[in-house]
Amino acid sequence: AAHGLLLSCLCLALCCRGGARGSPTSDNHEWKKLIMVHHWPVTVCKEVEKDCRDPPDYWTIHGLWPDRAEECNGSWPFNFEEIKDLLPEMKMYWPDVIHPLNRSHFWKHEWEKHGTCAAQLDALNSQKKYFGGSLGLYEKLELNSILQKLGIKPSINYYQISDIKDALASMYGVVPKVQCLPPKQGEEVQTIGQIELCFTKDLRLRNCTEPGELGESGRAWGPGLEVCEDGPAFYPPPPQSAR
Repeated sequence: AAHGLLLSCLCLALCCRGGARGSPTSDNHEWKKLIMVHHWPVTVCKEVEKDCRDPPDYWTIHGLWPDRAEECNGSWPFNFEEIKDLLPEMKMYWPDVIHPLNRSHFWKHEWEKHGTCAAQLDALNSQKKYFGGSLGLYEKLELNSILQKLGIKPSINYYQISDIKDALASMYGVVPKVQCLPPKQGEEVQTIGQIELCFTKDLRLRNCTEPGELGESGRAWGPGLEVCEDGPAFYPPPPQSAR
């Protein structure tokens, strides 16, 4: 019952945000599922080897990505004005932790690469509906709260990847995908970087990889990220503020 309620809330969240625009994309860009990508800001900073200032201590949005489709409509440019009323939520939940003073560049990239493809769906067929719908999914999935309830918190101790996947699957009813940074020289284990939850085109939660489906093992969604190996992983705590 709880799982059914979650799905109903997710669909409602997408339907209640923003205005529509006509069908924007070419039939040449086929995709089968949507991937809601959360990333851990501490690992984002480590990934690019950049000294981010006070990264958020909660999971934030990387993007909402159709699989196997990118840059579907080059004639539909990003327009910041269309999402101005979403700005407070965007700053909080979809920040650019690497370039905090030029965050709209990140949103522009996500729209042009992924949003113009996701817009094949009526529920996401405008900039406002794409970004608003993504925020709605993020809020209803409540990944941060779910991890807290499961006792999975940033720690100097290591977690088993299988334990994290199994725990999330028990809450969402579907198998997620977890991505890590491989250990660098002098490091013992991989570092957790992203958690993905997947949806069908009718916006129902689904396994990120189904039996018989071509696997995506090793496919990186960011510089250096790979599907986590079975075994231990580091979920790094935020650094202590210099202030």
